[in-house]
Amino acid sequence: MTDLDLVDVAWRAREMASAPYSRYRVGAALLAESGRLFTGANVESSSYGLSICAERVALFKALSEGEKTPFVRVAVAAEGRYTPVPCGACRQLLADYAPRVMVLLSGKPGIFEAVPLSDLLPRPFSSDFLT
Repeated sequence: MTDLDLVDVAWRAREMASAPYSRYRVGAALLAESGRLFTGANVESSSYGLSICAERVALFKALSEGEKTPFVRVAVAAEGRYTPVPCGACRQLLADYAPRVMVLLSGKPGIFEAVPLSDLLPRPFSSDFLT
C-alpha cells in the first residue's frame, strides 16, 4: 500500500466521525508491518474529556484485535485551517505502541506531509522511566 493509498483510507474513515460539537471530523488509518490495516474516526461526547481521537480508535482496534507486528505508518486526515497533527495523548500512545511509526498528515485529499513520530514527540515518556 502506498502512502497516498493510506491517506485515501484515512479520508474515507473520516466519513464515520461523530463530531457534533466541534464539527472537526478526523479519520485515521494505521498500517501494521503484517499488512493489516486499522481505521478510526473521532467520536465526541458532550463531556469533552470522554471524546476519543481517530488515531487512538485505530490503535486500540489494532491492539484489541491482537496485532503483534510493528506499526509502520499512520495517516491522519482532517479539513481545517491547519494541517492536522495528533494531540498529545495520541502522540504518547503512539510512542508507547508504535515508536518508529511514520505519520502522514493530510489537510486536503491527495496531499500529505510525512513526519516521523520522533519529530512530533522528540522526548517521549516510556517504560524505561518505570524500571
